[in-house]
Amino acid sequence: MYTQHPKWPQNIQCAAMITVNLDAEYFWLQLDERAAHMPKTLSMGQYGMTRGLGRLLDILQSFSIKATFFVPGIVAEKYAGYMKDIVSAGHEIACHGYLHENLSLFDRAQQQERLKKAVAAIEKYSGVSPRGFRAPEGDLTLETLQIAHSLGMCYSSDLSDDDRPYFMPIDDAGTQMLQIPIQWANFDFPYLAFNYRPAFPTGQGRVAPYSSMLSNWKDEFTGHYTHHLCYVMQLDPQTIGNPGRSAILEEFLTFVKDKPGVWFATGSEMYDYCHQNESEILHR
Repeated sequence: MYTQHPKWPQNIQCAAMITVNLDAEYFWLQLDERAAHMPKTLSMGQYGMTRGLGRLLDILQSFSIKATFFVPGIVAEKYAGYMKDIVSAGHEIACHGYLHENLSLFDRAQQQERLKKAVAAIEKYSGVSPRGFRAPEGDLTLETLQIAHSLGMCYSSDLSDDDRPYFMPIDDAGTQMLQIPIQWANFDFPYLAFNYRPAFPTGQGRVAPYSSMLSNWKDEFTGHYTHHLCYVMQLDPQTIGNPGRSAILEEFLTFVKDKPGVWFATGSEMYDYCHQNESEILHR
């Protein structure tokens, strides 16, 4: 069991899923509501939309990679034009809550209301119904997944208990969602995000050296590649989208593209493959 890996399509060594958390300024607003009156703090998230997103879209296009964008409903509303840019480039839009709120703090009815509002906003401004879900603020309850499933979402990319996609039961009736696990080491935000007030990170660590971040990403991908696993990267345009950091992303994607047998999949493509080959996929 410890060496088991998914049976990928023919000649595929491993899967790679590039995901984008399009949080804009709403990460900071949920961290501290006083940020609404802090233009400097808000500007970091806004940079991700006004500059970082376009740069990231150009990079993905240059590598012929389709990514999955996890979008809060409020971001779809405020930045509607950008939703059209993402969809027209062939990327997937998935759900990331409504206000980037911590859904685990709300009861079932409140979660239902917020996720229903998020889905409606995504459908209105992107023209697509989200099939995937990632909890904002990094936390959720089992009820969260039940509600997401009831609203048409068939996969979640939230947990960190594996490095393979697997089907997980979400209720006593045996309803299942595909879980596509994530790892903090493959997320740009913990390395690169920094602010004095509201303090992030709380202990006020400094921005990580870019070379160390790149080295970690390469080591993690090499491990996933060697063991035929599913590498999931998380990016946020406000942290990866400036000129220097985007160059690091380009170097990393060149490293990955140089390896034979890598399948770049969106979340929906991963779900469709796992659903069609369910007997070959891990079940919990």
